[in-house]
Amino acid sequence: MTINDTDTDTLRRVLRNSHTIAVVGLSAEPDRPSYRVAKYLQAHGYRIVPVNPKHPEILGEKSYPDLASIPFAVDMVDVFRKAQDCVPVAQQAVAIGAKVLWLQLGVVNDEAQQVAQAAGLTVVMDRCVKIDHANLL
Repeated sequence: MTINDTDTDTLRRVLRNSHTIAVVGLSAEPDRPSYRVAKYLQAHGYRIVPVNPKHPEILGEKSYPDLASIPFAVDMVDVFRKAQDCVPVAQQAVAIGAKVLWLQLGVVNDEAQQVAQAAGLTVVMDRCVKIDHANLL
């Protein structure tokens, strides 16, 4: 399932049911959007799992080099990467059993969407989880 702009019920369900969120491309720089979004989510009770091979820890959480290295279940994979980098991320999200693939504002990749949807993941593209959380919950 891909969420469209009017599917607020599904967005609310995704936001309520996703407790552990792997943030692919999470920056350690406080002025970066990925950092601000992850910090907001953390402040609202979500468990944030940084995925960034350049840093051992971000926002007080152990950082992992890739999704496959995370040793516990992840509900959502939130992607702050260029659109052309999303297919391998979608494949890893499927492999680890994530339920949601969320591509941030400005990130659209139809092939990544197809990979994730074919495995039963809910896909959100070109939306900001922080904005949607603030507006819907």
